[in-house]
Formats: sequence, C-alpha cells, structure tokens
Amino acid sequence: MAGDPTAQAPEPGQVPEPSQAPEPAQAPEPALVEIQPDGAMRGRNGQYRKLLSDLEGVYQDAAAFKAKVAALGGDALAYSVDENRVGLGDGALVLGTSTLLPGMIGQEYALTRGHIHAKRDRAEIYHCVAGQGVMLLDTIDGESRALPMSPGSVVHVPGHWIHRSVNTGPDRLVTVFVYNTDAGQDYEIIARAGGMRQLIVTDRAGGWRAIANPNHTGYQDA
Repeated sequence: MAGDPTAQAPEPGQVPEPSQAPEPAQAPEPALVEIQPDGAMRGRNGQYRKLLSDLEGVYQDAAAFKAKVAALGGDALAYSVDENRVGLGDGALVLGTSTLLPGMIGQEYALTRGHIHAKRDRAEIYHCVAGQGVMLLDTIDGESRALPMSPGSVVHVPGHWIHRSVNTGPDRLVTVFVYNTDAGQDYEIIARAGGMRQLIVTDRAGGWRAIANPNHTGYQDA
C-alpha cells in the first residue's frame, strides 16, 4: 500500500514480487506468423497502408513533395504495416512488420510519420531484416540520435523517445517491431514541433548524413 510506514524496502539485489493479474476466463491462443522477405506477414490480423498523399507536411521541402505527388500520384504507396495482435492488457504485445519504400523528397530520404507512445514509458523493439536505414530518435528535453540499421541490426527504443524510420538505401527497408498493445501512438507531436530535430539527407556521395532541422521549434507543448 502506497505510503504505508510499515512497508519494507527490498534488500539490495532483491527482485520485488510481481503483482499478479487475475487469470482470464480463457487464455489467448498462441500465434505462428511467417515474415516474407518483402515484409508481408502471413498470419496477420491487421494491416494499414500509408500513401504518399498521407505524408503531406512531413517532409521539409514542400515544393519537392508537391512535385513527387504530381509525378507518382497521391495514391502511390509510401509504406505499409502488417500486424498480429494476441490478447489485450498490460502484458499483451503487438508483433508487426514495417515496409518502407525507397525514394527521396528533395534532399531527404523516404521516412515514416514517426511517433511517441501515448503511454510515454512504453518501449519498442525494431529488428531490421532487409534494406538499409536509420532510426531517428528525439527526447522531449533535447537529446537526439540517428542509429544506422542494416539486416541483423536491432534497435531498442526506450520509453520517452520519439522515433521514426528512414530508408537510406535503394531497396525496401523492412523491420520487425514489437510493443505493448496499450502503448498507443501520438503522431502529431512531430508536426507541432516543425519536424524532428535532425533530418536525414544525402551526403551526395552515395551515403547519408544527419543535419539540424532549421524548422524545428522544440517540443514545448508536448
């Protein structure tokens, strides 16, 4: 009980006993999925697709974005997500794949909208299985990271980090992700700040570099 003066603190190195949630009336059924090289998941029970038109305002070069839409059409696929959800509650997980198509808008590489979890302390795991990319991360209070991803890389995104994927290669960037079902997503935090702190752009030598985003205003209202 919180505030109980008789409560004993655990000894150093002692692991507190976990609280036990009541057993469900029926345990969720285990799931077996198969992830294809292109990111498609056999055994999914959810899917969504983001079209190029859905990313208006995400890229810094509005004129280049408008030109890309004119060239490819607003209904061109930008990225897709397949999911498998088993059960609900604090301990349940979402297992999914994200497939981000390659391309550039102006000097920026193709990217996802990005988010922080609505429950800010919720973490997420990303395992890169195909392609080349960057996991771009910000904290509310000023930290920023750009972590390269290639097949076999695993990025452990702790709670309280805003994050997005960027495809810096010529092929699809495919990642497998896992997070708690109750995490939720806040996508608008990036838009309100004028984008993330850094942009991932071409280095004009076949690679990428991270530069400061001149339009970033901070996450003051987060």
